[in-house]
Amino acid sequence: MKNIRLFALACTVVFATSCKETKKETETTVETDFEEIVNEDATEKNLSVSLYPKSGSSVEGTINFSEKNGFVTMVGTVTGLEEGEHAIHIHEKADCSAEDGTSSGGHWNPTGQPHGAWGAETGYHKGDIGNLTANVNGRATITKTTDEWCIGCGDETKDILGKAVIVHIGVDDLTTQPTGAAGARVGCAGIIE
Repeated sequence: MKNIRLFALACTVVFATSCKETKKETETTVETDFEEIVNEDATEKNLSVSLYPKSGSSVEGTINFSEKNGFVTMVGTVTGLEEGEHAIHIHEKADCSAEDGTSSGGHWNPTGQPHGAWGAETGYHKGDIGNLTANVNGRATITKTTDEWCIGCGDETKDILGKAVIVHIGVDDLTTQPTGAAGARVGCAGIIE
């Protein structure tokens, strides 16, 4: 009887040891797969900023930026607007401290171009996004993808870090220099790392 107990105990130890070794192999495989996934996504950058009201408005929103394969996509939702079109630009400083939003400076224009519609042959600022349209409920969305921006690349002609997104009360006419005659700044979001 003693031999049977000893044999059963030996089998239990062998079985437990082999299961433990198998578990270690599985854990190692999971960690390796996870590292590979992280390395594959290392080229993608994501940034989200909140839009705050300025100039006595009730404008709010979220602007998301993502960069992948040399292209930045901006996706934004803005609420609290009057129905109709409103200008949206990137301004030169990520400073939204002034009540009227003027602490963000002028349009981001690192290449010294005239104000205009994005892609115009006569020139445009890197911050000249254009207009968005608010529905009857005051909600507007915008999506823009470009290879003329980057997130944290250090190229002063492309890097959006340290800038601000400004929503204006009026429409950008795409011609008036240097602002597009868009009027008061009603929303501001600082783009910081």
